[in-house]
Amino acid sequence: MKSEALTDLVVEALDDVKAKDIVRLDVRNMTTVTDYMVVASGTSNRHVKALVDNVAEKAKAAGHRPIGIEGAEGGEWVLLDLHDTLVHVMLPKVREFYNLEKLWSISPLGDAAATDG
Repeated sequence: MKSEALTDLVVEALDDVKAKDIVRLDVRNMTTVTDYMVVASGTSNRHVKALVDNVAEKAKAAGHRPIGIEGAEGGEWVLLDLHDTLVHVMLPKVREFYNLEKLWSISPLGDAAATDG
């Protein structure tokens, strides 16, 4: 599965469980760690966990085993590593504080890069 298709699957899985404010960031020109980052919000710690569980389940069914899941115990910010796509699911207050969308939309020269949301 190509990274674009995997990212589409992630966005659909998040949408299935009513994630809020889903943003897809194309970071291929900024890092070799991953191709895409998907950032979404959950309404509670339980909702964040349910969102990540749904993404992991759908990814496994499509043949993509998660490399790792971090932060599931607390549920404020959970990172799901699918290699070509990193999935960040957070509570709104945590998302606002870290503002990953802004961080990853700035190019090394300081210009805003295009995002695909």
